Amino acid sequence: MARPAAPRAHESAAAKRVVRLAGVNKWYNDFHALRDIDLEVTQGERVVFWGPSGSGKTTVLRCLAGLEPVQSGTMEIAGVKKEVGPLVRPVPTPGVGMVFQSSSLFLNMRVIDNLTIGLRGVRKMHKREAEAVAMHNLAKVQMSDFAARYPRQLSGGQQQRAEIARALCMDPQIMLFDEPTSALDPELKHEVREAIVRLAEDGRTIVVATHEAGLVRGLEPRMVLMAEGTIVGESKAERFFGRDPR
Repeated sequence: MARPAAPRAHESAAAKRVVRLAGVNKWYNDFHALRDIDLEVTQGERVVFWGPSGSGKTTVLRCLAGLEPVQSGTMEIAGVKKEVGPLVRPVPTPGVGMVFQSSSLFLNMRVIDNLTIGLRGVRKMHKREAEAVAMHNLAKVQMSDFAARYPRQLSGGQQQRAEIARALCMDPQIMLFDEPTSALDPELKHEVREAIVRLAEDGRTIVVATHEAGLVRGLEPRMVLMAEGTIVGESKAERFFGRDPR
């Protein structure tokens, strides 16, 4: 007799909560970008924010990362209770790494130098130790052979994988991905998608904002459905797309 499947992270009563948003509201001047957002994410969970452009997916991720402040509500991320209010300034959230839609690698620096700059500047690591950490994380995304190259010498997919390795160097508890494959052609989308799936399989908490069904394949996430700045529902991927999302 087959054993029952192990419970997913968000289904386990003992799972550790790493994100809690309660009644979160975000404005850009008069534009109400996020409306009463309530959300919990547990350690090791895979969550996809799904919705059309302008639905608030990216804004949620930027608020989680501390790149945008929120005006009201409660935000607890990776053990940090974030300040909220109309006068709060953005402060990066410790324990959170983010990969953006477009590459932000420094073009005049080799890949390995892009990865070590934060370790040496923030963590005050010695160069040799920082380079060992960088090579370890490049190996995770199958980029070890590209450490000495410059970003212009990389394909779009390779640049995105280098971005993932750079975020991993700071050992984040939560990894955020904002439309990480939307600017790539189909073959390069596959490269980046596989790298994200491998991270999820390692047990890291993964939160992705996307409107591409192909990125959802393999993650088997909890889908949080958004429209006009609100969470309008949740779904399992296989129920939302059927058995073969594309």
